[in-house]
Amino acid sequence: MSLSPQLPERTPPRERADAARNRQRVLDAAARLFAAGDPRTVTMEDIAREAGVGKATLYRRYPDQGAVAAALLDEHERDLQEKLLRGAPPLGPGAPPAERLAAFYAAMVELLDRHLPLVLGAETGAARYGTGAYGFWRAHLRVLLTDAGVADPEPLIEPLLAPLAPDVYRYQRHERGQGPDEIAAGLSWLAQRILRSA
Repeated sequence: MSLSPQLPERTPPRERADAARNRQRVLDAAARLFAAGDPRTVTMEDIAREAGVGKATLYRRYPDQGAVAAALLDEHERDLQEKLLRGAPPLGPGAPPAERLAAFYAAMVELLDRHLPLVLGAETGAARYGTGAYGFWRAHLRVLLTDAGVADPEPLIEPLLAPLAPDVYRYQRHERGQGPDEIAAGLSWLAQRILRSA
């Protein structure tokens, strides 16, 4: 019986109406800015100015622009996490580990392609490893590797997640000109070779 990573419990605190409006203005403004250019150059001052809120209001909720991008990404990533836990196979439980890994790669390619500016804003470099989503992806890979019979899965987790780094994906798409289907097919080949021979 395989273990499953768990979604963290969400019990959002009550939010005042004006705070909710400001939060939505900040997220809408950040989404526009991240989509308009290189998200790594967006500053907290840019976000506050675009949202029409004071910097103190912005910093009260978000410590930096990465946290703003992470808030925008949260719902998209949680949707994928739910499918990994309870969705239909091969993405969800019930398929062999190699097929589940290939399906995970395909789903992540879709998420990266659709939300690349946000992911670049939230998860570039060392910041990637501190996100809750990355912890969930790690747990999922550990489950798949264990189910495939890998005695010590830990050393393989980061190499298997490395192709999903947003800067790697950006390079493949925009510098190398590879399409999402081509990238997903390459990752599927990798998944099948690694886990079928495990």
